[in-house]
Amino acid sequence: MSTRTVALLGAALLLAGCGGGGQIGDTGGSGDGKRMVLIPGAAAEPFYISMECGFREAAGAKGYAVDVQAPAKFDSTLQTPIVTGVLANKPGAVLIAPTDDKAMAGPMKQLKDAGIKVVEVDTKLEDTSVAVSTVSSDNEQGGRLAAQTLAQLVGDKSGSVLVLNTKAGTSTTDARAKGFEDEVVKHPNLRYVGQQYTDNEPDQAASKLTATLAANADLIGVFATNLNTGEGASTGLRNAGRTGSVNLVGFDASPKQVEDLRAGVVQALIAQDPATIGRTGAEQAIAALEGGDVKRDIETNLVAITQADLQAKEKYFYKQKC
Repeated sequence: MSTRTVALLGAALLLAGCGGGGQIGDTGGSGDGKRMVLIPGAAAEPFYISMECGFREAAGAKGYAVDVQAPAKFDSTLQTPIVTGVLANKPGAVLIAPTDDKAMAGPMKQLKDAGIKVVEVDTKLEDTSVAVSTVSSDNEQGGRLAAQTLAQLVGDKSGSVLVLNTKAGTSTTDARAKGFEDEVVKHPNLRYVGQQYTDNEPDQAASKLTATLAANADLIGVFATNLNTGEGASTGLRNAGRTGSVNLVGFDASPKQVEDLRAGVVQALIAQDPATIGRTGAEQAIAALEGGDVKRDIETNLVAITQADLQAKEKYFYKQKC
């Protein structure tokens, strides 16, 4: 049989296979129901790497092939083409951390309309009709915990406090800011001067903190709502020579953040459990594909870490590789 004949037969078989049959995990077309894709919010961030580790572990244990595709930055214009590319290959399920609670609704709805099971991990859309499940930290609780921890660190001292947020429309960090705002008013010695957005860029966090220090000589505390703002805030305090005199509470426990906590640049971290988010997200996707019980909303734990309990809470430190 000639090479050309073999190629033609192969093409015919491929076309015939596109009709698809109904099997457990089948996506209703040419897709691969035994494959799942994770689309994190950004590449190379320890939070999402830790999430990936949990995802790979849970999916692999059930015989699912996995793929991870992440935008270079936390940006909906970078995440949308990744979703479009994944849609063309039609996996059984997609776990995604949407980078905007409105802008990602259209692309994610296309996944759903194609028969792909969508599970939100970490962040979520305003539209609750797209995902079969959402797995996330209780972010408002995390913000309240940050305010409570900051109040304990400050004690009876009076002064101004600032929130450094990422991008408006990021469901998780907006919820953290809200939780902080709701709690900080319960502490009359702390004067809340509002939040500033950093576009999720450490250099902007550093510069905005520097400007706030210049305008508020009594600044006594800062809550940074995610890893990048926390690392940028640390840089801003170093540059201003104010490390230690301004209490910095960060969110997330990246290696750099933990190092800064040990060094006294950061006074506390609110740590999530990203590996459990990834693991649980994969489990929910598998349940959706195989006809199991799917829980619509799942919240995972957060903890406050200070220098006093660093060793006791090492399990919450984020990873740089699986």
